[in-house]
Amino acid sequence: YIRPAQEDGSLPTNWESKFGGPAWEPFGDTDNYYMHLFDVTQADLNWHNPKVREALFDVIHFWIDKGVSGIRFDVMNVIGKSEVLEDSTGGPSSTQEKRLYTDTENAHDWIREMAQSTFGDIEGFVTVGEMSSTTVEDGIRYTNPEEDKLAMIFSFHHLKVDYKDGEKWSKVDFDFQSLKDILNEWQQGMSDGNGWNALFWNNHDQPRANSRFGDTENYPYETTTMLAQTIHMMRGTPYIFEGEEIGMTNPDFDDINDYNDIETFNNYQILLDKGVSEEEAMEIIKFKSRDTSRTPMQWDDSENAGFTTGTPWLKVADNYKDINVKKELESGKIFPYYQKLIQLRHKLPIIQDGAYHELLTDHPEVLAYYRTYGDQILYVFSHFYPGTSQVDLPRSVDLTRDYDKLLGNGDLDKMTASFELGPYETVAFLSK
Repeated sequence: YIRPAQEDGSLPTNWESKFGGPAWEPFGDTDNYYMHLFDVTQADLNWHNPKVREALFDVIHFWIDKGVSGIRFDVMNVIGKSEVLEDSTGGPSSTQEKRLYTDTENAHDWIREMAQSTFGDIEGFVTVGEMSSTTVEDGIRYTNPEEDKLAMIFSFHHLKVDYKDGEKWSKVDFDFQSLKDILNEWQQGMSDGNGWNALFWNNHDQPRANSRFGDTENYPYETTTMLAQTIHMMRGTPYIFEGEEIGMTNPDFDDINDYNDIETFNNYQILLDKGVSEEEAMEIIKFKSRDTSRTPMQWDDSENAGFTTGTPWLKVADNYKDINVKKELESGKIFPYYQKLIQLRHKLPIIQDGAYHELLTDHPEVLAYYRTYGDQILYVFSHFYPGTSQVDLPRSVDLTRDYDKLLGNGDLDKMTASFELGPYETVAFLSK
């Protein structure tokens, strides 16, 4: 997207890059500018040009011909910008601004064209679209099989519940009720519309979930397995990110020079320019930088955690001698728990295909839901806090039936009208 400056000499639009700063950069020696919603080296491609679309479809065919069985599409729902671009009236990075280029009809049309031109007829081919600031309604439109677009999508609203007033670069406790409401909204909404969720806590753009939503110092096993069970028994396809299955944590690097991420550098400077002290800015960076999830895989307790004999792109987290694959396979409990979750999903149709229903919606510390499939019922309870928490089941729960404990990380063995959950305890009960 190459545009001249506006008549008053200002940039073509007042849009902000998602990495901070304006979304426009001078185009060579011309008087024009090119759009980059992300890094300056990542110019947004103009999908209005059919030759651009054909070239991108050729890229997909290249990988299909190599034998890949699936593709993840980066920020796929912002490809559909209009040919006529207008200023935002809601301020930088506002919802109003994002709506100008997010989930447009162009995006829906071009994703369908992409599917029909490339992978649409390949049996079992997996596609997942990363969707920035999308809605349940659009999520359904992207993934309902009748739409001929994608198999599933990543949405990120549940990972913005520790943003102060919507601002990512802040450090506040997560809003648990918002987390529950968002997960329930997406589970129920996508189910009702025959859409399909990609289930995840972690990826290369997110701080480690166990460092965000739990206590990795005092309850590393409970925290990590509770988070895993919460989503692995939901409706959708679960994803496991590098190191999550052994309990890797944020590295807590104290020096800005230990980071490499352009978004981190940009926002560190923005924080300083706002008058935030270096110490406070670094606390935010340690909590929110994307590089917190990008440290090398911790294979063993040797130098660089066995990742390389050279110099890694990022330092290894200091806890690698305690948290590594070798130690986890020898005596750990987190990796075997993930294996059990995967085995249960392969084994039980109720986890694969069951309907989703929310439960204990207003409980201040427990996220609960149940799945139904035929006459089977699966109940899942997850406690997101230290200490203990009392659960009183509503009368709608049929306790005349017998339930087996399917899986849990604590001592609770029986589902009764009232019970207590321990710190970060999760448990699932399946009707007999």
